[in-house]
Amino acid sequence: MDQMLASKGSTGTDRSEPTGLHMLRATPETVHWGYFDASLAPALTVKSGALIQAEALTHHAGDAPDLMMDASVRHIYDTVPEADRNPGVHLMTGPIYVEDAKPGDMLEVRYLRMVPRFDYGSNLAANWGHLYKEFGEKERVTIYKIDRSTNLAEAHYAYDYPGLYETPGKITNCPECDRQRALNGVRVPIRPHLGTAGVAPDAPGRVSTIPPGAHGGNIDNWRIGAGATMFYPVQVDGGLFSIGDPHVSQGDGEISGTAIEASLDVLFQIVLRKDFEFPSPLLETPSYWIVHGFDEDLDNAMRNASLDMLKFLNDKQDLSKDDAYSLMSITADFTVTQVVDGKQGVHVKVPRSIFPTGGK
Repeated sequence: MDQMLASKGSTGTDRSEPTGLHMLRATPETVHWGYFDASLAPALTVKSGALIQAEALTHHAGDAPDLMMDASVRHIYDTVPEADRNPGVHLMTGPIYVEDAKPGDMLEVRYLRMVPRFDYGSNLAANWGHLYKEFGEKERVTIYKIDRSTNLAEAHYAYDYPGLYETPGKITNCPECDRQRALNGVRVPIRPHLGTAGVAPDAPGRVSTIPPGAHGGNIDNWRIGAGATMFYPVQVDGGLFSIGDPHVSQGDGEISGTAIEASLDVLFQIVLRKDFEFPSPLLETPSYWIVHGFDEDLDNAMRNASLDMLKFLNDKQDLSKDDAYSLMSITADFTVTQVVDGKQGVHVKVPRSIFPTGGK
């Protein structure tokens, strides 16, 4: 990790030293469905440095309830009223209140382990997918089976969704549906990650989980998995950090509208940072620094990502803006993160290996 961003705190304590291990199970009392809200009571309160083992549940478990639900998941689906699943769709676990976190601070979230809860996941070609009209406004579910011994997934069966997929957490009676074979012989690598995670925005009432923003939210970058570290700008006291929308695989663009949606058990560490700030969610992987930009217009999302990467290279890597601009043009890769979440996403990555100390 970058030594400047991983420096010791004002007390001289090592930020990597855990301050305790906490379990955060998903229950009707510890989830909120479809929204962030700065007025939510914390599901858990921790000190900086805490390790948290949390359950992240997919809102697509109903696509194959016999394969993607157990009694605990079913209880949440049965208990949280459909009328309380709004204005977004994602089933979130949290929020987590971090002691002494204030607006202007950063939450450094180190994702350490992500393990599928079940051996199955669902991909929906949805009405919000990029090519919905080109497919005759048809929605289709493909259920994937995970092979844990090889970390690969293959299609188990597929079916055309009856009606319009509008209700978050809809349970389909797929034992009665027309199951079809799909993707014969094709196997894809699994790369578990969180599609949605972030802090509560500084806004009144509920904020939808669907669009991403400065708070994080539905970024849908498959690199936000085990071994990665995210930096989220704190917007309200305590941060109020939540996780959800777990995936086991996704391509950049998420073009059909969803990934392989599958519940995950997630181990992560939260560290409070008061020594630097950044305007948008910042991602660190072993090989890259990645900055995100969002907007309803993809060109503007590209510009926002460009400006924030320019700021990162100027502020954190001590490059002049002229040098940073030149460097971005010759080595930075800009990629469409997703085009299906209202606010579209672009991420830009710069390899850490190009810097004299490996990005440290």
